[in-house]
Amino acid sequence: MIVDKLNNLDLYSNISPRIAAALTHLAETDFSKLDVGSYELDGKNLFVIVNDYETKPRQVEPFEVHQQYIDVQYVVSGEEEFGYLPLAQQIPSKPYFAKHDYAEYDYESNKDDAAFIPFKAGMFAIFFPEDMHMPGTSNKPQQVRKVVIKVKI
Repeated sequence: MIVDKLNNLDLYSNISPRIAAALTHLAETDFSKLDVGSYELDGKNLFVIVNDYETKPRQVEPFEVHQQYIDVQYVVSGEEEFGYLPLAQQIPSKPYFAKHDYAEYDYESNKDDAAFIPFKAGMFAIFFPEDMHMPGTSNKPQQVRKVVIKVKI
């Protein structure tokens, strides 16, 4: 997992060409003017999801992992927190669903080992397949606009 501010994106552009393209797209796009929805940048190799939502308490959200895509998440406006812990030997509460590239892990089973990190406007996070993460939470409901760029592995 990587967490940083967008003005430091050059530090991460050498990870892969697709991650570099994702970070460049974040830096060059005014997401406040885009409608909620999905947008292709490079077919299924690189696509963008723009979403508006209200944060939820961490107790009601699951952790998740992906096998086919890396998540590059960027907070456009608002503030949330995300839960994180290494996948290691965790057992999913719902099996991997290949069609949506998603496996779910129970909060209660993992809460004592997880770190919860503030995620503010202008920050991005990169979640790799070994990174369990729980996005979209906070102690009090808040409106957030977030962009997720899915980067094919």
